Amino acid sequence: MSIAATAAKRRSLLLGAAGSLLFSGRVWAQAAPSGPHVLPPLPYPPNANEAAIDTLTMEIHHQRHHGAQVAGLNAALQGQPEFAAMALDDLLMNLSRVPQNIRTAVRNNGGGHANHSMFWEIMGGRGGPPTGPVAEAIARDLGGFDKFRQDFNAAGMSVFGSGWVFVTVTNSGQLAITTRPGQDSPLMDGLRVLMGNDVWEHAYYLRYQNRRADYLQAWWNVVNWDKINERYAAALSGTLRV
Repeated sequence: MSIAATAAKRRSLLLGAAGSLLFSGRVWAQAAPSGPHVLPPLPYPPNANEAAIDTLTMEIHHQRHHGAQVAGLNAALQGQPEFAAMALDDLLMNLSRVPQNIRTAVRNNGGGHANHSMFWEIMGGRGGPPTGPVAEAIARDLGGFDKFRQDFNAAGMSVFGSGWVFVTVTNSGQLAITTRPGQDSPLMDGLRVLMGNDVWEHAYYLRYQNRRADYLQAWWNVVNWDKINERYAAALSGTLRV
């Protein structure tokens, strides 16, 4: 089968699955092991990010992908009261202490839970250039918004396969661009996350197929700079978590 035919078949399967979800009324509740972690609701309607991300992708991404990670994390933490009692950021910052037999599950599912919880929070906006203290920090540390956006997108494109591109922030407000594979989080290295974008294919495939660059460019249309400024203020005050 040719590459084009393979890609077409893959897209057909994805769209077929999406259509089945639509036909079934999108009743996607899944039984999940009870535990300390819960799927946060989207802070806006699923169609709020249509300028970059279609409604169906938002629903599948949030309810299916993020929901499965919450369920997987709770399942891994069953019978582990010490680690189940930890806040998510503390758990990821102490990953080396987690028993080896559940460490990979905690890493993948806990990292995904943290990354997505941040991701939903910083969207739902109108994009455009940043304002306030974040704009000043971007000018100081990242060369201004135009250069920052170009470098951020380039970093997102550099991720091989699946992963994330982030902006980390210190408690003094210093910013830096970084990437992580899979569902790894900078929290695992003791770094706080100001903002980030998901470059797994499931974040964009229904609309963009393999055109990650187009997705990265469009994503800036829905960034919520007010929320990012709130996260920046929290970093400075030492209260920023995931």
